[in-house]
Amino acid sequence: MTVNFRGKLQDMDTPQVMGILNVTPDSFYAGSRTQDENAILVRAAQIVDEGGQIIDVGAYSTRPGAVEVSLDEEMHRLSVALPIIRAAYPEILVSVDTFRAEVARRCVLDYGVDIINDVSGGRDSQMFATAAELRVPYVLTHSGGVADDTVGTDVSAEEYVPAVCRWLAERLQKLSEAGVADVILDLGFGFGKTLEQNYQLLHHLAEIIRLFPDCPMLVGISRKSMIYRQLGTTPEEALNGTTALHAIALQAGAHILRVHDVRQAVETVSLIGKLKACT
Repeated sequence: MTVNFRGKLQDMDTPQVMGILNVTPDSFYAGSRTQDENAILVRAAQIVDEGGQIIDVGAYSTRPGAVEVSLDEEMHRLSVALPIIRAAYPEILVSVDTFRAEVARRCVLDYGVDIINDVSGGRDSQMFATAAELRVPYVLTHSGGVADDTVGTDVSAEEYVPAVCRWLAERLQKLSEAGVADVILDLGFGFGKTLEQNYQLLHHLAEIIRLFPDCPMLVGISRKSMIYRQLGTTPEEALNGTTALHAIALQAGAHILRVHDVRQAVETVSLIGKLKACT
């Protein structure tokens, strides 16, 4: 399986690690917050040095109860971070974590961003057309309760996974009709889902991946509440649980891990790759 990043085909058979770089004051995991220029450069260097292949830059926290950020403020934060990253690491793949089509447009055209990572699943009515026009890969995320036509927490356990798959298929059809060539799927772990629903999706991850053979699967579970709530701990104490679930996701066939802790994720990719290579 390959994805076209600005004319270069990237083989996704070897899982990629996407390091999180948040230019926000209120992300749920305090260790991921980088608000000044030096901190941005240090975090970008850490992601690259530890083996990350993608830097995911977000300027609007999507944690529950996060303060609303205006388009201008979101763009201002990104306009500080992206030039720093691009100047230091011109070859690294960069994604922008935004649900606003206008922000995505500016980041791609002005700063050469390679991927649009839309946590809302297309809540902005212009997002699909924008991704098609810009010809960059688009991350389609299922966020329960965000869009009017999504799958919420009131669906029965038996129907939940099939309902999410139907939602993804319907959105993929709309993206195809809009002209988006490269779509990466994200099941949206932690977004509008009960603890049980998160684990249902992870349990059936291999089957879901097989249903969408042309779309790489991104898994974003790093230090999320599905881990620390189950363990009765905090995001700061959730690294071990994160690594355990990353191994399960990779065994199921995940193509991209979106993570806070890059070195640990890269090591997990290497170990699971070695295990899978055994005959």
